[in-house]
Amino acid sequence: MTDAYEPFAAALVARGVLQDPWYDGQPRFATTPVVIDRAQLAALARVGEEVAALYDELCSVVDEDPALLDEFFALTPTQKVLWQASAPRWHGIARADVFVTDDGLAVAELNCDTPTGEAEATELNALARTLSAAALEGCEDPNERLRERFVAMVEEVRKRIAGDDSPKTLGIIYPTEFSDDLSVIRLYRRWFEAEGYRVVLGSPYNLETDEESGRATLFEEPLSVLLRHYKTDWWTERASVWSDEALADTEPLIVPLRHALTAEVEERTAIINPFGAVVPQNKRAMALFWEHIHRFSTWAQGVIERVIPYTSRLETVHEAQLRAEREQWVLKSDYGAEGDEVIIGKHCTDEHWDKCLRLARPGRWIAQRYFEALAQPDGATINYGVYLVAGEFAGLYLRAQAGATNERALSVPVFAR
Repeated sequence: MTDAYEPFAAALVARGVLQDPWYDGQPRFATTPVVIDRAQLAALARVGEEVAALYDELCSVVDEDPALLDEFFALTPTQKVLWQASAPRWHGIARADVFVTDDGLAVAELNCDTPTGEAEATELNALARTLSAAALEGCEDPNERLRERFVAMVEEVRKRIAGDDSPKTLGIIYPTEFSDDLSVIRLYRRWFEAEGYRVVLGSPYNLETDEESGRATLFEEPLSVLLRHYKTDWWTERASVWSDEALADTEPLIVPLRHALTAEVEERTAIINPFGAVVPQNKRAMALFWEHIHRFSTWAQGVIERVIPYTSRLETVHEAQLRAEREQWVLKSDYGAEGDEVIIGKHCTDEHWDKCLRLARPGRWIAQRYFEALAQPDGATINYGVYLVAGEFAGLYLRAQAGATNERALSVPVFAR
């Protein structure tokens, strides 16, 4: 704990969105902004948009060949229902995690299900602009229009699906038993209430259907928009990604799903992000890029080869190769969060690596070539989170940390000059 951080943390909390400036007694936020040049910002934005377009092409490939749902993605029955009810719709807001390497930019993943960090990105920059006005004079805030773009996208989807004359009622579904993402819920509520929306908060268990309008309801309030911040794989059958572990609660949320999907299919309630995100959020999508690269357009093949690290389904790589080349590989589970269920061979012992390979549940993992991100003078690497709204660049979220990005990463305000 530092004296310099105390007033910064207090000012951040006073803004009313971010209420947790510490993690295990250590600062969560950097007080000094990083200033990148506009050429780098443009390159990050371009890569993010290319990756969004690449995933859109992937969704078209899967939509045209439903056999991939079983044969390649190994989806559960309910996961397939989510896709089939929404396909090929999958996107509203996403965040591509991009790193700088000696060979250019590399994309670790696209978070297109329930992307987070919007509160940190916008609130940190707003406070930094206030506290460091002179130092940031002439600088561009890459997050200045994130709110505007996101609200405009939601408004357009509401009109197209629920109808021009649909009421401006928006329900935010999130895991109410967890406090991790409360900041983004507060932010979304503030944004949409400022636009004249009535905002209702709740969990999937609070969903029902309004008999008169056919809209999904949250606490009996008919919704024109359901903003889903509850991960797709949490709605469906659940099983541990480790073969020696059993979960206590494994049943899909059939009743809440019936209310949500019926309203979506009948175009009574718009859902953002659509449940179709269940396919592109699955990290085996990155393996599809490489294993089925011939299915993609010439342009898409170029993007894959340039920015997507070589990726394969774990079961298609010979185990002896993975053991011999441990330091060259990263193992990722299909729906695991960044830093969670991500096994970096270079940071493992042989014993731990062997155990992971032995216990990884078949059909749930990918093996991805390790890339070395450029380190800062203090040893940390920067994860550039590029926000995409309706496929277009909308903001930038920086996190700095030595090793894999997780909840201990330092969130950093960022500007461009």
